[in-house]
Amino acid sequence: MSLRDHLVRHRIAGDVATPRHENLRNIGRMLDDHDEYWFGLVRSHDWTSGEVLDVMARRAGLSPDPSHVDGADVIDPDLTIAQLDRWRDRLALAAGRGERVLLATGHPTGVLSLHVAVAQALRAAGAEVLVTHSDWTWPWNVSNEWTRRRPRHVRCVAGVHVLATGGELLHTHRPEPMGAVLAALDRAPDLVVADHGWAGAAAEAGIDTLGLADSNDPALFVAEEEGKPVVTVPLDDNVPPHLYDPLAAHVTAGWA
Repeated sequence: MSLRDHLVRHRIAGDVATPRHENLRNIGRMLDDHDEYWFGLVRSHDWTSGEVLDVMARRAGLSPDPSHVDGADVIDPDLTIAQLDRWRDRLALAAGRGERVLLATGHPTGVLSLHVAVAQALRAAGAEVLVTHSDWTWPWNVSNEWTRRRPRHVRCVAGVHVLATGGELLHTHRPEPMGAVLAALDRAPDLVVADHGWAGAAAEAGIDTLGLADSNDPALFVAEEEGKPVVTVPLDDNVPPHLYDPLAAHVTAGWA
């Protein structure tokens, strides 16, 4: 099966599960400066919702029709593959140069497996996969039987940094964990491979960043449009983890 067929069959791209109203809602939330929608990025100018929709149409394949406000939406699988090709080229350069690479994810139930595969390939090819330790913690402001007011902190799992609390890995859009990790390093990494606020904070710091984002997370696509150093792959970021294996194979082909 071709990579394109795989993306469409498993709804990683093509007719994805994220509905149109959610894509439009999150554009509005980002422009209204709601917490967690800019991923730590600072806009270079004031965007309109129409301008952001145009970016998402060109960079992710969403319908450009502003009157399409409900029902299904799409991610163009050819745009997904084109950006994965750019990932592959940049990863090959990192491997060939023996660069210092930092990996992180805010979606440990989904794309963590993709990042782990990339980390393993980079390490085997001679790059330095950074593993940091930080005393940074973030108080948890919700009390229930699951969180028990445990503070959030950063863990590194198989070379990939994640937000955690107790024995749980957490979904997050926040940039603060990446800020803490970068502060714990003696110098910035040459390359970051990440998503969500982890990727946004790195790109905002001027670090070459390979990111990925769902159709309802426009910030990284806008950042790339503004010329910030991020290459953003459009895809559904939370399908079952094993379904990302062909994507990992694609971005490591020819150098791993």
